[in-house]
Amino acid sequence: MLIAGPRFAPMMFNEPGVGFQVAGELYAVDDRALLRLDGIESIGSPGNWRVPIEVDPLEGGPSTVAQVYMKSRHLADPIHSGYLARYNDRRFVLPDGHPQIAR
Repeated sequence: MLIAGPRFAPMMFNEPGVGFQVAGELYAVDDRALLRLDGIESIGSPGNWRVPIEVDPLEGGPSTVAQVYMKSRHLADPIHSGYLARYNDRRFVLPDGHPQIAR
């Protein structure tokens, strides 16, 4: 994962063995929410995919399959960071042009 594009978005690429293992949160969503997320992530447009991956809990225990959003490397222009294991960047710009609100 790295920060890229004009909106300073976190982007993951389907390039196993490149970068770091990414830590994050896992959510269960219904079909309606998944379709909304697919729209936000531009699924169906060239260079945007939802991919099943196997994830391991940080606390140990059995792995599970989760869906992650991946981008084509050509969408990562310009690149604003090196590879990251965790997303802690606050520069993301919302589609309406406003910066992300710090929490």
